[in-house]
Amino acid sequence: MLLTIGKLAAAAGVNTQTIRYYERSGLFPVAARTPAGYRQFGPEELHRLRFIRRAQSLGFSLTEIRELLGLRVHDPRSCGAVSRRVEEKIEATELKIRELTGLLRALKRLRASCAARERTAECPILEALVDDA
Repeated sequence: MLLTIGKLAAAAGVNTQTIRYYERSGLFPVAARTPAGYRQFGPEELHRLRFIRRAQSLGFSLTEIRELLGLRVHDPRSCGAVSRRVEEKIEATELKIRELTGLLRALKRLRASCAARERTAECPILEALVDDA
């Protein structure tokens, strides 16, 4: 079963520009074309597109996805390499969570300082953003 780019995009829940971008960036193979110039995609391309989208939803960058696609072979030895990349992503995600938690606490402190200010005082949030300390 061959799909046009529009049908492939609909089946994967993306727009056609996304598929064209993936083609240009080398994440997606350049499609065969009909004599009329229409792109034709098969089930493997749909599977690959869904793989890319799922990996993105897990926080993998396009560069990392390219590496994962390179490891996506039926070779038991590739599992260790994929596992290492997932472990790196977990560590990076945990670091982001710690950084965002600190950011959230800082924002809440700023909000509390605003609520505690006197009506005639300058805005403590703006003052805190200007303060070098």
